[in-house]
Amino acid sequence: MNILLTSVGRRGYLVQYFKDALGTKGKVFVSNSSKLSPALSNADDYVVTPLIYDENYIAFLLKYCKEKNIQMIVSLFDIDLYILANSKQIFEENGISLIVSDKEFIEICNDKWLTYNYLLNNNISTPQTYLSINSVLKAIKSNSVSFPLIVKPRWGMGSLEIFTADNEEELILFYDKVKRNIKVSYLEYESNKDIDNSVIIQEKIIGTEFGMDVINDLKGNYVNTIIRKKIAMRAGETDCAIIVENLIIKDISKKIAKISRHIGNLDVDILERNSKYYVLEMNARFGGGYPFSHLAGVNLPLALIKWQNNELIEKNILEAEIGVIGQKDISIVKLDNNL
Repeated sequence: MNILLTSVGRRGYLVQYFKDALGTKGKVFVSNSSKLSPALSNADDYVVTPLIYDENYIAFLLKYCKEKNIQMIVSLFDIDLYILANSKQIFEENGISLIVSDKEFIEICNDKWLTYNYLLNNNISTPQTYLSINSVLKAIKSNSVSFPLIVKPRWGMGSLEIFTADNEEELILFYDKVKRNIKVSYLEYESNKDIDNSVIIQEKIIGTEFGMDVINDLKGNYVNTIIRKKIAMRAGETDCAIIVENLIIKDISKKIAKISRHIGNLDVDILERNSKYYVLEMNARFGGGYPFSHLAGVNLPLALIKWQNNELIEKNILEAEIGVIGQKDISIVKLDNNL
């Protein structure tokens, strides 16, 4: 089986995980819209694609998959997920499986306002969220919420354009700043759907941070949850974490998995304050926290391959050793001059 990882960016470790899982039974190809991607050098072969929003993007990928006899695609980027989900049938008609959830759920995960309402509608606690300064100021006056507040893009990922406002003056300043900066970043593509409501204001939950890998099989059936307690963050990603067991968090994850029936991994951030848990964000892909699960014994790439081949998987493939602690290292990669 040949596999393509799209929008691979700096996820060289994931490329290696898939190569290890395949062994001699296939090759791992990668794609990225920028040639300055360190993960390209980890793959058996690579291709530089048009931008995700380019009208030729899907046709380009499909042609490449046919040329390289690729049977499975796994995307590593939120925006890419939605574009691919909309074209899932085209790939499947050509014998290529897309490991991606349905486009409606992808849209919910990519849109923090939709995420907020989705969680509320399913009785899952989440930080209070607002779409305008006026609405949050009214909430402050009624003592429904208080400073500090988080100001960030409605469509966004990582830590891009996220600010903490401690008073009304900062709230207005950061709101205008985020909205202005969205228009000159890659976030403009998603935000153009509703540019006037492209910034959200969110209650800041001060407490313990956790991340989850919520794993479903390729039919959307719940399999397991791996929970990590975050010790340190860097650039919006988990930098140091320990694998823990928490039955309350696991129950929350099961509920989300069974409602969403997502495919593969769902990366979820959750906060605990005064013994109450709040789901913050969901990403329907391998997240930056997955390496901690892998370090602890989980092998989701192998499980995806086995499921795709209709093979049974051993139970321990998707179980983590509790208490394993890890921290990301920093390394430098020499890029290919021929790119």
